[in-house]
Amino acid sequence: MLKGNKNRKLIIVSLISATLTLFPYFGSAQNYNETSGQDEHVNDSHSAGNHTSDFEDSHVEKEFNAGEFILDHVKDSHEWHLWTKADGSHVSVPLPIILLSKEQGLVAFFSSKLAHGHHYNGFFIEEGKIYEETTNHESIAPLDFSITKNVAGMMIASLLILILFIRMGSIYRKKTHTVPSGLNGFLEPMILFIRDDIAIPNIGEDKYEKFMPYLLTVFFFILMNNLMGLVPAVIPFGANVTGNIAVTLVLSTITFIITQLNGTKTYWKHIVATPGVPFWLAPVMIPVEIIGLFSKPFALMIRLFANITAGHIIILSLVSLIFIFKSFAIAPVSIAFVLFMDCIEILVAFLQAYVFTLLSALFIGLAAKEHHH
Repeated sequence: MLKGNKNRKLIIVSLISATLTLFPYFGSAQNYNETSGQDEHVNDSHSAGNHTSDFEDSHVEKEFNAGEFILDHVKDSHEWHLWTKADGSHVSVPLPIILLSKEQGLVAFFSSKLAHGHHYNGFFIEEGKIYEETTNHESIAPLDFSITKNVAGMMIASLLILILFIRMGSIYRKKTHTVPSGLNGFLEPMILFIRDDIAIPNIGEDKYEKFMPYLLTVFFFILMNNLMGLVPAVIPFGANVTGNIAVTLVLSTITFIITQLNGTKTYWKHIVATPGVPFWLAPVMIPVEIIGLFSKPFALMIRLFANITAGHIIILSLVSLIFIFKSFAIAPVSIAFVLFMDCIEILVAFLQAYVFTLLSALFIGLAAKEHHH
């Protein structure tokens, strides 16, 4: 009887969690099926004409655009969208916009000033990018240091990681011999796994400690952002950080720089001299080796970006099916597949963090190890 109660509680909690997880998707998608009268202004010619036609024009139903809906959730933005009301208006949290303008210098204000196509002090947003209208009536893009949704997501994830590990370190400083429990019991095996199964086998016991801080940082940074990006709810969740190619570019560039700075003489000799290869093949092999230096971090960048972005697109596509067919009869099937994909995405979140860390350790190990012939 007790076991049955536990199962019922588990089912109820799962259904509530699924509803809270999917609700923002449905609320946002409804915006594309609501009337367009709330966001459109009636022009002067209509205002002087038939009021009945104005009323009808303001209630023309928008055609649902799945591609626009998906891209709107995947791309970065200057506000943190929470949900869409029944009347088509948005509920969002404005984020700071920080610009360096040639004419106005350093300018800071909240993104709500530019929402819905508004202009503020000569600034406006077009296709997600901020422009400034100069005195010569030219539109130029100022230097943008704004705190966008992805930047805010990275900051929050980094803060959470700091809190977790500072707390974990303080516990271990107080107790020399302790059995990990709670959150420490979850984190410690992951740290030991990175050390024993990733760092030591690929870098070596004599050099792995030097690179452990970076490997741990990049693993938990990617993992935290992957998991937080799966929850399309209120702040701090829903930011597609690791699905932004600029973020994966920076992460792979850091791996590339660490790899090259720690390259041994043997490593560089294999690139520029290609020992063991006939001299007449050197003009072919050396360019190939140099291209290989850049193809490795490029593969890191694309792999993480593509896998995370693909997962978000698939989930949003499944949600879009309800509004494409304009029938809630397909909702149970769509929701079932979305929940299944969410479970797969949790696995992918851990897997991609592991793969990026593993390949980073492998590339660093190939450069830092002394190869004996």
